[in-house]
Amino acid sequence: MPEPVLLKLGGSIVTDKRGDCAVDRQGISRCAAILARNGFSGLLIHGAGSCGHPEAQRYGIARGVGRENRGGIAVTHEAVGGLNRALVEALRDAGVEAIGIHPLASCTAEDGRIVSFELEPLRLLLDLGCVPVLHGDVVMDRERGACIVSGDQLVSYLAQRLGFTRIGLVTDVPGVLSGGAVVPRLTRRQARELSIGASSMTDVTGGMAGKIDELLRLANAGISSHIFSLDRLEDFLAGRPHGGTEILPEES
Repeated sequence: MPEPVLLKLGGSIVTDKRGDCAVDRQGISRCAAILARNGFSGLLIHGAGSCGHPEAQRYGIARGVGRENRGGIAVTHEAVGGLNRALVEALRDAGVEAIGIHPLASCTAEDGRIVSFELEPLRLLLDLGCVPVLHGDVVMDRERGACIVSGDQLVSYLAQRLGFTRIGLVTDVPGVLSGGAVVPRLTRRQARELSIGASSMTDVTGGMAGKIDELLRLANAGISSHIFSLDRLEDFLAGRPHGGTEILPEES
């Protein structure tokens, strides 16, 4: 039996970030076919892309949520929830036993960071061979009222607590880039020397810099992870070189 994988599909893979909640059904179908063909086993997380980021920005959720903008909770959640349903449907049509899980109902944050998550349903689903499909979402926050928890933060939080050691992030670029070339291996010390910008599209969660920050949190816990393009997803699942970037703990 293959080792379970925690896989995150970037928002640029499952949506067209140039649109307003523009679900990329072709990209979703391609991902679903690859995962089904390779007998994917594990946990799947996807970004919000153009479904969620524009809504969160429109309602100013990043600044906190009170009675004046509380309507943004429902609007943002519905946008990302619709994307989640589209991905789960494509996965099930391809033969993957996928089940959508919404962080809004099971996650609490404090000042933008996850402080609790109901893990037992995920463990039980994984034990049955199901594939829980989570997503970046608006969640309730003890200090801010509500906040956005990115798919990348879910990766770093859940990987440690559910015991995953194979972690991959699928993006629309071949890996972490420096001077136009892929950085094959990256540690926290090396990351300080790189200039990594945020996404040029509407992204309230930090773009590539946000991804690296979350994966370096995993590296601090001794867990490696990988960033690569959709074209190399099959290589990653098969344990072959993927031409992307591996985020590594510092050598002692």
